[in-house]
Amino acid sequence: MADLVYLRHSTDKQTDARQRHALTALLTAGAPVYEDPATSSRQLSLDRAGFTTLLHEAAIGDTIRIADAARLFRSVADILALRPVLIRRGLHLRVESGLLSGIDLASDDPGTKMMVSVLAAVLEFQRDMIGENTREGVAAAKAAGKTLGRPAAIDQDKAAAIVEEYRQGAAVKALARRHQVAPKTIRRALDAAGARNMPDQLDAPPPTDSGERHRVPALGPDTTLDLPGLLADHLRTAGDETVRQALASGQTIRRGHGYSVRITAPLALHRAALEQSAALADAGPTARKAHRVYAARVTAVQATRLHLS
Repeated sequence: MADLVYLRHSTDKQTDARQRHALTALLTAGAPVYEDPATSSRQLSLDRAGFTTLLHEAAIGDTIRIADAARLFRSVADILALRPVLIRRGLHLRVESGLLSGIDLASDDPGTKMMVSVLAAVLEFQRDMIGENTREGVAAAKAAGKTLGRPAAIDQDKAAAIVEEYRQGAAVKALARRHQVAPKTIRRALDAAGARNMPDQLDAPPPTDSGERHRVPALGPDTTLDLPGLLADHLRTAGDETVRQALASGQTIRRGHGYSVRITAPLALHRAALEQSAALADAGPTARKAHRVYAARVTAVQATRLHLS
């Protein structure tokens, strides 16, 4: 019969230092430790990865040791689901400190069952009150005109400059490096300004007076680029309607075991396809390479046009 230590804290800003202090004797004795870091108490204990591992490895007669009851359960529903499992497996549950330290919370007697249910109801009420106080505090802060959350990474002037650079042909990642922020910050600034929106019709001309004979393309001359097959597969489901139409009208080119799609379209569409396949930049090595190759092609065209302009 062994002692098994269980630790849990709710957010990644919290630590288990207080719990470890309460369980010092067990930890010093080498008791195995099972953890669920940054795990909300709203997730039932039987659904947590760390506690599930503990149950799988525990033997009949073992005792689960916790610093306080709220580390394992904080609702009546949780303890009602948990107790039968512990009883059926022949496990014991003990809180290491406080008024409950001498009681086996997994004991199958009516008195313990009633006490544990009352305790769980109190803990659930406490959790709900914390949530209610947090919501009221947020509402009061908003009413007072306070800005909530993290400070903005870029101010309005810098956001305007980013939008202007993007419209001149700069890529998102290049802008991120230049302004020393994450690419998602650049995308948020562009989306807030509507800079990444694509028109429904790629070849639709700008509005002209009825007397005008010359129609100027809205998105500049067409550019022919080969889009790697991995990106094409992704964009057929994740791309917007304009990008999917361009893929459908493109020319498929087979290369060994892979393929690419040759697309002739305004450079703005190629930039849109690159942005909409950005998720592959953080995928496996092959997908990252495909995204990098296409990004290099788009950037080369942009650089050439900027040099000629």
